[in-house]
Amino acid sequence: MLKPLAANVALGFLTLPAMADMLLGSYVARISQDDHFASDGYPLDSAAQMVRQDRANWHRFGQVDREDENDRWFKTNQQRSRLQRMLEQRGAMDAATRRAITNGRPLIQVDVYSSSVQVIILER
Repeated sequence: MLKPLAANVALGFLTLPAMADMLLGSYVARISQDDHFASDGYPLDSAAQMVRQDRANWHRFGQVDREDENDRWFKTNQQRSRLQRMLEQRGAMDAATRRAITNGRPLIQVDVYSSSVQVIILER
């Protein structure tokens, strides 16, 4: 009888961090050809860099794709740097999502949590 109880308690502790990472909101963005290049013209080579560049293009340069939505979390360069670090963490994007971003122009949804982000493909 104690073993199942101990297992349930242990399982509860394993899920605690996920519950603490509260969803703040989401935005949708098209990762276009412009997002594949840094502001000074060199090609970007990671999906995290491209998603960050999309936000720089939106907030700093006014290069907006038709499907892009505003966000309230990544207005400054410092905030976009944090976005990139979070995108580089395991779980932020699966391999298929990273490939779709680096090799194409997908429509993505970025779910912003209190201490992480998650990207999903809405349209390839």
